[in-house]
Amino acid sequence: MEIRTLAKYPFLQESQSYIKEHGPSFEELISNLAYQSAWAMGKQRLLEAIDKGEVLEHPFTTEVECLIELMSYITARILVSCVDDDYLVKRYALAEAVRTYKRLQEEKLGFVSQVATELNFKLKDDQPESGLIESSDNGFQLNLHFTDYLTYSAQMRSPEWKLINRNLVNGFVAVSGRELARMVQEYLRRKTERELPVPVDKELKTRFKNDIQELRTLINERKKKFEAKDFGKISVVKLPPCMKQLLGMTQNGENVPHVGRFALATFLHTLGLSTDDILKIFATSPDFDVNKARYQIEHITGKISGTEYTPPGCDYMKSNGVCFNPDRLCKQSWLSHPLKYYRVKDKGKDKGKDKGKEKKDKTDE
Repeated sequence: MEIRTLAKYPFLQESQSYIKEHGPSFEELISNLAYQSAWAMGKQRLLEAIDKGEVLEHPFTTEVECLIELMSYITARILVSCVDDDYLVKRYALAEAVRTYKRLQEEKLGFVSQVATELNFKLKDDQPESGLIESSDNGFQLNLHFTDYLTYSAQMRSPEWKLINRNLVNGFVAVSGRELARMVQEYLRRKTERELPVPVDKELKTRFKNDIQELRTLINERKKKFEAKDFGKISVVKLPPCMKQLLGMTQNGENVPHVGRFALATFLHTLGLSTDDILKIFATSPDFDVNKARYQIEHITGKISGTEYTPPGCDYMKSNGVCFNPDRLCKQSWLSHPLKYYRVKDKGKDKGKDKGKEKKDKTDE
């Protein structure tokens, strides 16, 4: 594999072997002036992850430039560990994974299959050796074992990703090259989140204290800018378990599936939160982009689409895997919608004697 390819995919085993053979020792990396550019590029990866939610492309053609690109992947991970902030870990993990996804879309199908196989995806042996990834979207299919498909497509909630809508033969699911690349992205995001932060000593933190402080300042500024301060008339205590869980996941910087974000946004809008209030709640998501998020929220609330979407009912929440920890009230036969739950709690009517009244609730499911 040529060095430029290794630099594009630094997580590959061959890339790691190249670093061990041709790269500096750890001591050289942190002290030799020749590798200052690797630290600068590593820091740049993090700045882009924080600001853009994606590590941007920068040219590297010579062998030295490729080595620096490889080393910047390592220095970025070291700096993430020095900062030791969960939000940065998630933001960086997603940013690196997104860049890999975009790069894989420019590769041949055989290479995409090779990368997926190295990452322990179970693919049939008869995978293509040529043809760009786009060609698989025009009819040619790869074959991925259904266990991997279910594991790494879980975040993709659109109907075409549901297993029931796929071609399943002898335990293998037909997928396009682009879809396989998207699942590789999800694999890498999870892997990076598991691996970071790594332990670092105080001496290393002292050496890079200025960079660490700059990164922490930027992270705190971003959090503060969109910090959810007050829910006003909305009581978190009265939220149904599903919405509490989605809200907690969002505020803790976890990747909430699209259907969960839609449910939470429409639910909060129906209870009276403004677009800006909802934006602040979603701001800690690792893939948060204020312009994109504002557009999506204004679309589903009818501000720019002309259609004001209503929150989904309990059956929809259950079928899409976002019904969490149902309690006694959830299990009442008449409780068919998260809004019913909140209204009952808001009126203090979670008693059995109120069942009859709540059956008359006309909330759409």
